[in-house]
Amino acid sequence: MAAPKVAVVGAGVVGLSTALCIAETCPSCSVMVLSDQFSPNTTSDVAAGILIPHTYSGTPIHVQKQWFKETFTYLFAISNSAEASEAGIHLVSGWQVFKNTPKEELPFWSDVVLGFRPMSEAELQKFPQHLFGQAFTTLKCDCPPYLLWLEKRLKATGVQMYTRKVADLWELHSEYNIVVNCAGIGAHQLVGDEKVFPVRGQVLKVHAPWVKNFIRDGDGLTYIYPGIHRVTLGGTREKESWSLSPDPGTTKDIFDRCCSLEPSLRGAQGIEVKVGLRPSRWCVRLQTEVLSQGGVKLPVVHNYGHGAGGFSVHRGTAKEAARLVRECIAALQGSTLRAKL
Repeated sequence: MAAPKVAVVGAGVVGLSTALCIAETCPSCSVMVLSDQFSPNTTSDVAAGILIPHTYSGTPIHVQKQWFKETFTYLFAISNSAEASEAGIHLVSGWQVFKNTPKEELPFWSDVVLGFRPMSEAELQKFPQHLFGQAFTTLKCDCPPYLLWLEKRLKATGVQMYTRKVADLWELHSEYNIVVNCAGIGAHQLVGDEKVFPVRGQVLKVHAPWVKNFIRDGDGLTYIYPGIHRVTLGGTREKESWSLSPDPGTTKDIFDRCCSLEPSLRGAQGIEVKVGLRPSRWCVRLQTEVLSQGGVKLPVVHNYGHGAGGFSVHRGTAKEAARLVRECIAALQGSTLRAKL
């Protein structure tokens, strides 16, 4: 058959990295990215971009660990290259602190991040409200530059990007052989998946260049993540809220909570407020489905529902989605061969 045409729907971190994995591992494919929004207007542009995994209750832990490890390895290599600054990726050390000792003192990802250890008594003196803590070094993505870096890599591999609102995946069947659904929160409407729901996140981006270490409260609600140019302060987790409007009361609450962890933030300048809707689901949907109408078939690979943990596993899930696309191509080539015989 002629070069298979693959459409990737969605241009957040999952869509772009999935398109890149397909282009890298299926060089015979013609890959297009279709989305009504590209950076800087995606949910991924708002994300904090720190590699600390979120746990998906419906996905086996060993699978989540593999996705995280593959993502960490990929981004670590970029952080160790001349492209680190352009891609917005750097190592950051810091602390995760708890008011009570957690059930799991060693999270499943503790041997993937660097130098994971319990905090010393001396370190804990910095956090008088907290009794237990973990120190480690992880990776931080400044998301808008990373998305632009991915777009640049895609263009270099011949992938084309089009601004297009896809209302129904079936509308693509006459133009493409395979469709990859990376629509994030858009999958709620696009494929009618009611298991996908928004978890609203409001964050502040501030200028506080003296803050060098990340600090994360163990409940995941309050965090301070230093980036290359700005520090991200968070956050909120508001289930089923679709509002993208910043809430001034929430801004004050986030700022006060972060200042209680790091009092020097009282001197932060230039507060910018951002809101994003995390595409949450009890598990990432990463599977193949074959749509058919009137004897015509359209293979669809789904890769969405990453919630708060998209950056931490994006490359791992992209690699798996690309593998599923290769399976679809093999099946299409097999049916073309049988038709000829």
